[in-house]
Amino acid sequence: MAKNKGVRPSAASGKDQSVAKTTRHSIGSYLIQRLQDHGVRDLFGIPGDFVLQFYGMLEESPIRVIGTTNEACAGYAADGYARINGIGAVCVTYCVGGLSLCNSVAGAYAEKSPVIVISGSPGMSERRSDPLLHHRVKDFNTQREVFEKITVASASLEDELTAFREIDRCLAACVRFKRPVFLELPRDKVLAVPNHEHQPLTEVHLSDPDALREALEEARESIRAARRPVIIAGIELHRFALQNQLLKFAEHNNIPICATLLGKSVVSERHPLYLGVYEGAMGREEVRRYVEDSDCIILLGAFMSDINLGGFTAQLDPGKCIYATSEKLRIRYHHFHEVQFADFMNAISDRKFAIRRAAPKVSQPEISAWKPSSATTITMKRLFQKINSVLDEKLVVVSDTGDSLFAAADLSITQHTEFLSTAYYTSMGFAIPASVGVQVANRQLRPLVLVGDGAFQMTCMELSTTVRQKFNPIVIVLNNKGYSTERFIQEGPFNDIHNWQYHKMPELLGAGWGFEVHTEGDLEKAFKAAFANQDSFSLLNVHLDKLDVSPALKRLAARLATRV
Repeated sequence: MAKNKGVRPSAASGKDQSVAKTTRHSIGSYLIQRLQDHGVRDLFGIPGDFVLQFYGMLEESPIRVIGTTNEACAGYAADGYARINGIGAVCVTYCVGGLSLCNSVAGAYAEKSPVIVISGSPGMSERRSDPLLHHRVKDFNTQREVFEKITVASASLEDELTAFREIDRCLAACVRFKRPVFLELPRDKVLAVPNHEHQPLTEVHLSDPDALREALEEARESIRAARRPVIIAGIELHRFALQNQLLKFAEHNNIPICATLLGKSVVSERHPLYLGVYEGAMGREEVRRYVEDSDCIILLGAFMSDINLGGFTAQLDPGKCIYATSEKLRIRYHHFHEVQFADFMNAISDRKFAIRRAAPKVSQPEISAWKPSSATTITMKRLFQKINSVLDEKLVVVSDTGDSLFAAADLSITQHTEFLSTAYYTSMGFAIPASVGVQVANRQLRPLVLVGDGAFQMTCMELSTTVRQKFNPIVIVLNNKGYSTERFIQEGPFNDIHNWQYHKMPELLGAGWGFEVHTEGDLEKAFKAAFANQDSFSLLNVHLDKLDVSPALKRLAARLATRV
């Protein structure tokens, strides 16, 4: 029988002790305290009658409440906040609020972003005789049953005897699995006080030492025997804060690193071992060739979705792979169970694991100096060359889905965790509300938001929250009058959308600067003014030809053409 594995409960320690000593918490106050204990400093949402009493408690607490324009945007903002802060939270009313959150919460689940969802609900006393209360759908459990499908843990805090344990259980699951959880709070239970003492328990999850030892031995042997190993670094290295372990492992062993599109900026893209983004045929050819010619591909925290694999154009031989995530550990065709991802990363980053090898030759694309030709019509390629020339440690790129995302793959990010996108779930409308979450989490970061005109029309009113909070993102609208990625797949009038005067949004909102861009000269002037504007948002309405696509999509088209 393996030793020291599984789950070991321990008494609450450190900051948890403040909760343990407070024995007369109500359910509402206990939840607020536990949110703070887990690092939630701000919370997003929209109030409603079933959650107003809890909102009142939040207002009296140290947690700052950020109101948004709709619930879906609150979810995206909490997601963006969680990616910077490590955990986020959103609070809405029953069903009309909660069910409006579903898409953004589903995206957070798919991309492993730890968001705590709190919803009010009808009081238990109100549910007697099965009345038809407003906001109800089918029965009183409908909302919770929906969220069970898109969260890693859920609970309805209906009983004082179990409410505190359920809160602890769900929040622990959020932290452990880096995925959303759902808590439903009946409004007549917000002030309910259990008649028993409660001390939070912290679960310590341990690796099976025998499985870990054998996995490390096999991994080291595979790496030692390899002539040309390569690392593919993924999103979980962001989520579990394992970037330093990744760098130590790569540097100790002189192994080059590439990232998935979802994991982009997992390390500084100016690091001498960094190859680029690996995304099959959409990526740069030299990166694709280096990875697919490797005799040992080390995938760390990576989810190999169709987007990360360039529409399944990637060619990765499982017999050459070491594949480690929080959910599985596979070395070639051998599977190892009960090995914690952090334990594996800590072990391979130790100098004792290192295997001496010569430094690899890694070539990175040169970042060309931007020289505008004033009267030349702007193109996708030139737009992103300009963006690449201005990126520094003060900017965080927040990309929406579509060709803005594929084009952004070629950007060179200077520091780690400075690129946010929805590169797996690919939900349009993510970027603008997510940028709000970024600046709520860290006011010193300035978002550079890349968004297509179609995605902009879905969630642009969240710029209202940007104005209210006095934030200063630079929003670049890629205006090609429609859905460019869908045009790439199948052209048709269904891909066209109404053209707005996007640069006039500041007039509507009463703040911000707007710029209309047709030429490289327009772009140069707009960028200078936008960077000088530190006090409010700037919006660039960049007019592009409807058939102008990014170099990444052109690479994919060329590669697919050879298969047809």
